Amino acid sequence: MSLRPDLQIIADNVTPGSRVLDVGCGDGALMAELRDKHHVDARGMELDRGNVATAMARGLSVIQGDADIDLAEYPDQSFDYAILSQTLQTTRRPDLVLDQLLRIGRRAFVSFPNFAHWHVRWSLLRNGRMPVTRLLPVEWYETPNIHHLTINDFRDFVTSRGLTVEGQWFLAGDKLISPSAANFRAEHAVFLLRR
Repeated sequence: MSLRPDLQIIADNVTPGSRVLDVGCGDGALMAELRDKHHVDARGMELDRGNVATAMARGLSVIQGDADIDLAEYPDQSFDYAILSQTLQTTRRPDLVLDQLLRIGRRAFVSFPNFAHWHVRWSLLRNGRMPVTRLLPVEWYETPNIHHLTINDFRDFVTSRGLTVEGQWFLAGDKLISPSAANFRAEHAVFLLRR
């Protein structure tokens, strides 16, 4: 089974042998890849009980927890990387969650859908309704997304917090694209951050 493209980018850029916390780990697909192919000590936190059970059935170390509340329980700098993939926009206080990630991990991978992608803009302009897309596949009332951020929003946030971007990747469809006009062209973004 192949990984989602954003998860593959993360897997390809984690140093082998690292300690990793995957927050919002889903069914553990990334953790299994990191453990099996990169010899990473991967731990996970997931809100959904069914996903926790699936990840544990893969032999992964996963706890049920809420990123908005439970990250405070981890000691400072206890991981080389903290990962938050397609979860930031679902948290109640993304700013505080990012602070916790960078407290817990020496570096943090963050990926999210770009709500400024041209298709989202066009659909909203044409139909006057919140769009349903491949990456945002449900109606507005069903979505877990409570913060609709763009790449430019995230870049401004990172700058305002004095964080360092060590890497950034942008996806259109499942293909990497250049950072040129990424706020308009990219459906998805992946950032590697450190303090």
